[in-house]
Amino acid sequence: MNLPASTDRDLWVSWDQYHSLIERLALNIHGAGWQFDNIVCLARGGVRVGDVLSRIFDLPLGILATSSYREAAGTQQGQLDIAQFITITRGTLEGRVLLVDDMVDTGLTFTRVGEHLRTQFPSITELKSAVLWWKGHSKATPDYFVDKLPTNPWIHQPFEDYDSLRPHQLEAWVGKGVRN
Repeated sequence: MNLPASTDRDLWVSWDQYHSLIERLALNIHGAGWQFDNIVCLARGGVRVGDVLSRIFDLPLGILATSSYREAAGTQQGQLDIAQFITITRGTLEGRVLLVDDMVDTGLTFTRVGEHLRTQFPSITELKSAVLWWKGHSKATPDYFVDKLPTNPWIHQPFEDYDSLRPHQLEAWVGKGVRN
């Protein structure tokens, strides 16, 4: 299926483009030469990004659940909720930590999560952030990013098809071969 043309208001992203962005982010981080001990991704949007970076850098992945885009079918930011605990495979969160998400939009989530991590894990010595997209109106500045989006478009990511797909619809959807 072909994607609509991207505009200043809407950025449409295919799976191939999405994976390419993650790879470019990994190259940006590697090229900077910063050595880090752990990766923490923000669920849900940063999970895929964090998973790939964890594999490429061969480092433990921590997952912190956050949620703010629940209003208006996930298109409007509401109150930010941050999980109390982090799921991590090895040890505890300490040292140099790379915080990963898909985007920094307003910057509220990154700012609050950074404060949360420093409070909950005082053994963090350095915290840097990495995203695929950095929106122009953001109050936070990521340390690593791939694309800066000055017009603040709504980003239509390839996995959003699943947001409205329910189990009873899946068989028909798979049968049609619907893929972006």
